[in-house]
Amino acid sequence: MRVSDTHRVLFVHVQKTGGSTLDRMIDEEVGDARKVKGGCTRHTGFARLIEVEPELAGYWSCGFVRNPFARMVSWWSMAVRFGARLDAGGRVAKRKMRRHPETWEPLVRYRDDFNRFVLEGTQEVPRLSMPQISLLTAGERRVDFVGRTENLVADANVLRERLGLEPVDELPRRNPTSHGHYSDYYDDATRQRVAEVYAPDIEAFGYTF
Repeated sequence: MRVSDTHRVLFVHVQKTGGSTLDRMIDEEVGDARKVKGGCTRHTGFARLIEVEPELAGYWSCGFVRNPFARMVSWWSMAVRFGARLDAGGRVAKRKMRRHPETWEPLVRYRDDFNRFVLEGTQEVPRLSMPQISLLTAGERRVDFVGRTENLVADANVLRERLGLEPVDELPRRNPTSHGHYSDYYDDATRQRVAEVYAPDIEAFGYTF
C-alpha cells in the first residue's frame, strides 16, 4: 500500500497482482509517498486502511486484481522459490519465516505439490482463500479504480495520471515468478476449488479459466 497526500491517492496492494512493481514505482517517482502505520502491512485491505486513517476515505483509491487461476499458480511458484531460498540458508527467507511462520510454514509445506497447495492450502492459510474483491471494498464501497494485472501498463498509467506522472510504455517488473501457462497446472479438483474460493472475483471481474 502507498499513499500520496499531495495528490490524495491511496494505492491498495493486493498480493500477487503486480503490487510490488507499483509500490516501487510510487516510491521512486512520488516525492511524498508513504505507508499507513497503525499495524497495517503492505497487503492490508481497503476497509482497514480507511479505518486506521479515516481521512483516506476521501482520497482517490485504486488496487489491482488478477485472474484467480493464474494468481494461484504465481503464488505457488513464489512458495517454491521461497522454500529453495530457505533451504539455502537465505537470510531474508529465514527472517520472514521467523516473523510470519503462520503464513510461510504452510506454503513451504505444500511447495512440492500444487494440488495440495490449492486443496489444503486454501483451507489452512486464510490469505490464500481471501477473494481479491474483499481487499478492495469497505462495506458497500469499492475502491475508485480496479486495474488488472493482465493490463498492467495501461492501467498503471491511470494511477500515474492521478499521481501527476507521465505515462509509460513499460514497467520494470519486481518479484516476478517463473512458470508455464497456468492452465497446465490444474486438474478438475483444483480448478473447481479455485472457482469456489474465488467465485466473488470471477463474478465481479468476469474471469474465466
